[in-house]
Amino acid sequence: MDTLSPEEVQFFQENGYIKLEQMYSPEEVEEMGTELDYIMEKFASWDAAWKGPWRKDYMDDKEDEQATLVAIHELQHYSAAWSRAVTKRELGAAVGDLLRTDAVELHHVTLHAKPPDKGAPFPMHQDLPFFPHADNRYVDCLVHLNDADENSGCIKFLQGSHKNGKLKHITGEGTAPHLPTDQYRLEDAISVPAKAGDVVLFTLWTIHGSAVNHSTDWRRLVRLGFRDPRNMQEGGQAMGRPGLLVKGVRPKIDDVEVDVYGNWSK
Repeated sequence: MDTLSPEEVQFFQENGYIKLEQMYSPEEVEEMGTELDYIMEKFASWDAAWKGPWRKDYMDDKEDEQATLVAIHELQHYSAAWSRAVTKRELGAAVGDLLRTDAVELHHVTLHAKPPDKGAPFPMHQDLPFFPHADNRYVDCLVHLNDADENSGCIKFLQGSHKNGKLKHITGEGTAPHLPTDQYRLEDAISVPAKAGDVVLFTLWTIHGSAVNHSTDWRRLVRLGFRDPRNMQEGGQAMGRPGLLVKGVRPKIDDVEVDVYGNWSK
């Protein structure tokens, strides 16, 4: 897969998300999954479920008590298989097509793994509050290590919601950023089931969420954040840290200095 079709790019621009099937081969998925299991066992946090009053609208009391999420950042620092995965040429080319850019930078890598029968949900939100950028030239990519469907808590989107731009989220101590649950409802969102090896890509402004994993299998997703290097970050995760270029070369940006060690500052 070298380039996406005009129809695929148009679908993404209109809806704010797209699924690309079998970006990773079964052999790649097996290796990535094996090394991911090791990372989860040895290094990950098993208490990463999002908190907040929104949970009462997503879970009953028993589900709330048991809800679990396994998370860790920057898998490429722990695994050669994941170093290869995040720099996959075909994926970088696809993101470049979606962003309509000649350069694509890896911004971050984050695992969100939902255990069987108790995997925690995510409230409806944009990813904007976690790593705000100046504009929407940013794509999140969900790499699926397991089949994900309605029962296991697959990703859901409010179609076309990216066109509303940056939205104010509910934030504060004791709660993860989220949108008002009475205005942005999970039941109004479009489910995007996917197979192991598929990737689902969406914009920084696309509203999304997911339900509890009620299946007997894991729902292991790894989020890769990609941006046009010209889209300047305004705060949050990985602020000020340069990322790997997965397509093209880094453009020279006025008022941004990059030293010989790769550190940049404005």
